[in-house]
Amino acid sequence: MTTAIEVKGLVKVYDGKVRALDGVDLKVKAGNVFALLGPNGSGKTTLMRILTTQFKPTSGEASIFGLDVVRRDSEIRKIISYVPQEMSVWTDISGFENILIYAKIYGLPSSDRKRIIRDALEGMGMDSVANKLVKTYSGGMIRRLEMAIAMIIKPRILFLDEPTLGLDPSARKAVWEKLISFKKEYDTTVFFNTHYMDEADLYSDEIAIINRGKMVMSGTADQLKHSLRREVIQFNLIVNIIDKNILNRIRDLDFVNDVIMNGSELSVVVEDAETALPIVMEILRNEDIAIHKISMTRPTLDDVFLKYAGTISLQGDGISEIKQVRSTKG
Repeated sequence: MTTAIEVKGLVKVYDGKVRALDGVDLKVKAGNVFALLGPNGSGKTTLMRILTTQFKPTSGEASIFGLDVVRRDSEIRKIISYVPQEMSVWTDISGFENILIYAKIYGLPSSDRKRIIRDALEGMGMDSVANKLVKTYSGGMIRRLEMAIAMIIKPRILFLDEPTLGLDPSARKAVWEKLISFKKEYDTTVFFNTHYMDEADLYSDEIAIINRGKMVMSGTADQLKHSLRREVIQFNLIVNIIDKNILNRIRDLDFVNDVIMNGSELSVVVEDAETALPIVMEILRNEDIAIHKISMTRPTLDDVFLKYAGTISLQGDGISEIKQVRSTKG
């Protein structure tokens, strides 16, 4: 599979002393949805701004479809789109006028602009409000407008910095449905930062966790969860007491980390629940211990984040940030 993004030993130092990135290595496959997680100040936005050619690295290498981000920056800007965390539209003009301005900046042919703008607005469900002033839009509508603008050049890579920050769950879902549909239609690679663990879990093909400028873990959501090697099988039993010898037999199994008996509920902490379940069940059945119900609990992506980044990092009032008015001077 083609590599869309490749980063080797990337370092970014601010003011000669603040090391925002500290030897980052990263590879993203073309056509994938890639999530970058990390607490505030971990280097997420710095990395994205280097990849989108806004910042130059102090050392190391980064490329987009084989194009070096420093030496081939003008070529890269023709095949990528970037939606920043801060507002990137003007509120005192309409949604249509906003996209028209960007269409001219991007150099889209004048003969095709209206069609392209109409398709972009329809694709994000914005056609009915296209001629209304952006200041009348909700936070979700503003974000969808920014996505529509990013999509008009049909980018090979779409970079999104906190794409649904501050939006309510239904608005977040609507934005992601449009993004996934666009990604499938145009085989676009999506690279995004987020503090919403559920978004990374639901929509990404691969996830990387960055902390203090270093990549600390990467893989699919399932691989990251499994890396904690801590899953719980809960047996709801008919009886309230089990002989200690039976509990010790279960506890002595190589893959068992702990055994907890609480009333009629037996909890067995294991490395891999699917592998452990039939073996533990066989022990219980051989001892004629009746099982009423079985459930399995696996680590969440929040658990993974806490393990490798040490904190769950939350932003403030996202809607107020999204509705921040960008200056139109200059």
